[in-house]
Amino acid sequence: MRELILGGQKSGKSRLAEDRARAWLAQSPTNKALVIATGLAYDDEMRQRIARHQADRRARLPALRCVEEPVQLGAALHVHSDAQTLVVIDCLTMWLTNLLMPAPDTFLKQKDHIDGVESAQSAMNFVVSLEHALKQASGPVVMVSNEIGLGVIPLGREVRQFVDELGKLNQALAAQCERVTLMAAGCALPLKG
Repeated sequence: MRELILGGQKSGKSRLAEDRARAWLAQSPTNKALVIATGLAYDDEMRQRIARHQADRRARLPALRCVEEPVQLGAALHVHSDAQTLVVIDCLTMWLTNLLMPAPDTFLKQKDHIDGVESAQSAMNFVVSLEHALKQASGPVVMVSNEIGLGVIPLGREVRQFVDELGKLNQALAAQCERVTLMAAGCALPLKG
């Protein structure tokens, strides 16, 4: 089973993904669950946000292991996917931000992880890698992404391009998923499956 969970900020996306992991773990004592976290701690506010997310996840679902991977998401999914492990990817929006709109000093700090993401084209190679890894995944995958195309068209070419690229990414991954769910105000609306 592959699922894409979409929604706005603080809509309940991550909580629903954790609920899916909790249900998976309850099905069998041999089942495992892992979250691949994509956020980069590039400033104090983001470091605090990541620490809060980590603490909240540990409190709500201690059996959910965490791996941090801000760029090589396809490779991480390939490594961690197996028939007994549900992989949660949280979140695709942060991951795409890392690829297309990195913080100014991100490449210097994360050079060992980023390996030459220098253009939108090379960033799209990472997207293709993720799509391929999703097709090859041997276990369930739950992906979290923002739906940011419902509001006004943003000012600025780069932001408009990002909104377009996220929309294309969400569509491509939704096409591979058996289930797509839209979250709003903590309520789940099934879109597919």
